[in-house]
Amino acid sequence: MNIFATVGRLVLSICAEVGRLVLFFKDTTTHIFLPPIYFRLIVDQMIRIGYNSLPVVGLTAFFTGGVLALQIYIGGSRFNAESLVSTIVALGITRELGPVMAGLMVAGRVSAAIAAELGTMRVTEQIDALVTLSTNPFKYLVVPRVVAAFLTLPILVLIADIIGIMGGFIVGTSSLGFNASVYIRKTVDFIQFDDVFSGLVKAAAFGFIIAFMGCYHGFHSRGGAQGVGRATTNAVVGASVLILAANYILTSLLFSS
Repeated sequence: MNIFATVGRLVLSICAEVGRLVLFFKDTTTHIFLPPIYFRLIVDQMIRIGYNSLPVVGLTAFFTGGVLALQIYIGGSRFNAESLVSTIVALGITRELGPVMAGLMVAGRVSAAIAAELGTMRVTEQIDALVTLSTNPFKYLVVPRVVAAFLTLPILVLIADIIGIMGGFIVGTSSLGFNASVYIRKTVDFIQFDDVFSGLVKAAAFGFIIAFMGCYHGFHSRGGAQGVGRATTNAVVGASVLILAANYILTSLLFSS
């Protein structure tokens, strides 16, 4: 019977966690469209989430594009398909690697920071103080971060796409012997608007997931410093897993035809 009790407690805890997650999602999405809107806080968070994440996203995209070009050239040489390097690099970066790598890097940086910040505010009762001052914590703390991440991730991914393709171009022309003008022409000719747009749609969804998971785990942090540490870890892990799951779902929807 102890085994059944353990399983029952586990199932009940999972159901309770899912319920809290759904209610938090409902409150977040509802307050996004309700006044007041703190535009200054949204702009501040856009700078913290977007601009401050640009170096790590740019470096990741550059080396990802370079290693992708190198691996495609090595694999394509077995089938005399080296000429496809520029096309596959562009498609791989814009469709998949650009949004996914940028999302995972921003999740590791931003989701952890949001969870730590809100978790500290929770355990030190600053969120309760906002309530006593008639300030809605969702409007003041959660909505600016979610909206800022939702808006800035597509911009970050667009920059990452450009840098990633440039990384493939540099490796292709300097190490693999491609002609620069031919490489650029093939990239421009084969890449389409839908390829870039699908990556930006994914980026917007990833941005929402990153900020939402950070806010959720930070908002429900308990147990002092250890609780804040657990919330930070859970936010990064949860955001990363949801990004990969959402990537599969969005890919199947966007490219089902």
